[in-house]
Amino acid sequence: MATVPAKTAKTAQAAYTAPTERPGEGAQSPLITEFLKHLQHERGLSLQTIRAYRSDLRQLDEQRGPLERIGLSDIRHWLGDMHQAGLSRSTLNRKTASVRAFTAWAHRRGHLSEDPSVRLRTARRSTHLPDVLQHQHMNQLTADLASQAATSASAQPLDPVDHAMHLRNAAMVELLYATGMRVAELSGLDLASFETGRRMVRLLGKGNKERIVPYGVPAETALRQWWETGRPVLATASSGAASFLGRRGARIDVRTVRRVVDQQLARLGTTAARGPHALRHTAATHLLEGGADLRTVQELLGHASLSTTQLYTHVTIDSLRDAYGQAHPRA
Repeated sequence: MATVPAKTAKTAQAAYTAPTERPGEGAQSPLITEFLKHLQHERGLSLQTIRAYRSDLRQLDEQRGPLERIGLSDIRHWLGDMHQAGLSRSTLNRKTASVRAFTAWAHRRGHLSEDPSVRLRTARRSTHLPDVLQHQHMNQLTADLASQAATSASAQPLDPVDHAMHLRNAAMVELLYATGMRVAELSGLDLASFETGRRMVRLLGKGNKERIVPYGVPAETALRQWWETGRPVLATASSGAASFLGRRGARIDVRTVRRVVDQQLARLGTTAARGPHALRHTAATHLLEGGADLRTVQELLGHASLSTTQLYTHVTIDSLRDAYGQAHPRA
């Protein structure tokens, strides 16, 4: 497959400048802008992480600011309000981490006389295990996507854009499940990210860490159909080398990927799993069930800590316990 020369994901990330304003959002605190530049240039965090920090700090600034005078009680009230609003523990912990990083930096730089987050506690992590798809669910999901693509191809009259979208959706789902990659990693893929002869893809994960992950024959088949038949229909002069495109030809964004996967999983009607992260959880669980060791799965998923990967051992143990309870006469 011919590839298009383009900036790599890392080059594009290096060119990013933290915006001070976005349409409809109003002005941003200069202190937030300075901190985001620190995250980008000194800590090398991913764009997705920087956007999350930006969102959290803008919210704190608007609701309890200004940040130049933020105190522990302001932060606690802010987190308490969100807890009352029903935000999950993982979201609250992420927001806590954002504030801790900011106040520690602001104190070091002399913007705050003291660090108010030193005494800030993190909410106890939830023991809720991720929803995963069973093998029959994945088989049904991929079969449904293939059927949708075939139906759109035989429609009279043929709608090339509709057919291209179905081919893209099938390729995205196959690749997400085959590799366990994050949705932001999929969005950032270029054509040159793939080594098609070896069925390998180069990913740029959290903290600008690169890893190379294999994918199987079903994903390869779906990708080739998308690249050769679907992508040329959507591609425009501004598409560059982006592997996956939206309807208007721009690089696909993470919200579109989430919406596509949510819609396809909802069509199954037999699982509570939702979103691209469910496919990541499913890939990890199926790898462990198939005999892969924890270190291998950790490497494939790009986890910084093995303890994160160990979560999936609980999922597989629970599945084993359920199967034992159903099958053993003296369970």
